[in-house]
Amino acid sequence: MSQDSRYETVIGLEIHTQLRTRSKIFCGCPNQFGSAPNTQICPVCAAFPGVLPVLNREVLNMAIKTGLALHGQIRLYNEFARKNYFYPDLPAGYQISQFELPIVEQGELMIEPEGSPRKRIGITRIHMEVDAGKNLHEGIQGASWVDLNRTGTPLLEIVTEPDLRSAAETGAFLKKLRSIVRYLEVCDGNMEEGSFRCDANVSVRRWGATQYGTRAEIKNLNSIRNVMRAIEFETDRQIDRIENGEKVIQETRLWDANQNLTRPMRGKEEAHDYRYFPEPDLPPVQLDPARIEAIRATMPELPDDKFARFQKDYALSDYDAGVLTASREMANYYEIALRASPADPKSVANWVTGELLGRLNKEGLEITQSPVQAESLGALTAMIHNNVISGKIAKSVFAHMFEHGGTPQQIVAEQGLSQVTDQGAIEAEVDKILAAHPEKIAQYRAGKNQLLGFFVGEIMKATRGKANPGVVNELLKNKLAP
Repeated sequence: MSQDSRYETVIGLEIHTQLRTRSKIFCGCPNQFGSAPNTQICPVCAAFPGVLPVLNREVLNMAIKTGLALHGQIRLYNEFARKNYFYPDLPAGYQISQFELPIVEQGELMIEPEGSPRKRIGITRIHMEVDAGKNLHEGIQGASWVDLNRTGTPLLEIVTEPDLRSAAETGAFLKKLRSIVRYLEVCDGNMEEGSFRCDANVSVRRWGATQYGTRAEIKNLNSIRNVMRAIEFETDRQIDRIENGEKVIQETRLWDANQNLTRPMRGKEEAHDYRYFPEPDLPPVQLDPARIEAIRATMPELPDDKFARFQKDYALSDYDAGVLTASREMANYYEIALRASPADPKSVANWVTGELLGRLNKEGLEITQSPVQAESLGALTAMIHNNVISGKIAKSVFAHMFEHGGTPQQIVAEQGLSQVTDQGAIEAEVDKILAAHPEKIAQYRAGKNQLLGFFVGEIMKATRGKANPGVVNELLKNKLAP
């Protein structure tokens, strides 16, 4: 909702998802990011006269998989269309897309915006299409260059219903969708590299109105944070125009992250301006229901299902389950660690979401780049659970594993860090500390109970943190009793 409570914001999204196929959608050129300009092109993706496209079957499979994950209806009969427009980075002068008969229709995605109830967001359609190249402007005086490497990259365009009502809901939707396509391994979700791109259609209307307002489409959104900032700015801009008696113009606007504003790019084309017609060089796609069911059988456990299972099987909180299922890699890490410490799922969760993620975030690393293997972290928590080492010593062992490698068993053995659990040995240290502080014993017995922490600290210091804290506390309480 906008800052002006008299107005309601209405948002619909168009998300372009680059698919992680080895080759492009209609030719055999490599589909990879970061190569030297114009080194991954051929006569097909460069649109030479007389060439013919051939559909990559893996693109079709990924489209079906995504449609199933978003609870959409898979069209058994769908077809490609030509979308005609001219850009310098579109060598054919048209884009091969889908229009009237897309592969997926009528899906949905449930979101959980922070502090708000669960909400259904409708998916209007998902269609296959080919990506354009890229115009390069930076560092070039008086000209632009064109890199056609991206031309021919397979895309799924995911179009939502205008069901979103705030920047916060939009952010929650994009995070959830990105998590799903990553779980499916159809897209890496990297917005900075452009493999997960979003255009936002934003309009405002008075609360209670049934007609939608005039919308603006916002482009150049390369992060979820920028999508949310752009929506907030555009909402306020449109409300200001209405309040000043001006009209909101239907147009395409660019987001300027440096100035934190949107600015006009061009008047918005309507669908008929693209002169869609069936693609003459590609036959319609006729799917066999058995193929859809075969793909359904390969579907991974998706975030919502994994979240529910983690709560049920491991008794985790909403927060822990949410963090641990945010990515497939994170969930896998947790469950591998848990195999080494099956008796303590909460402790393993605490170590993954606390010590490990804190250190990874500090170093700018992903979970897949963790220097601490999942098996080692699980073994570390098992050693705490089995009273081999204390929690304090475990933190120093973890730091050593993160910085130098090794297993916790090796580190504990090499550095002599095993916890002292022998009651006689601990009692001898307790007696020494008590004998050295008779005045504090008197103060404790006089009611200064917080001094128990002082005695515990002194004993742990004397034993280099190796004394079992439970045994220490029990002995102290017995010996300090009046």
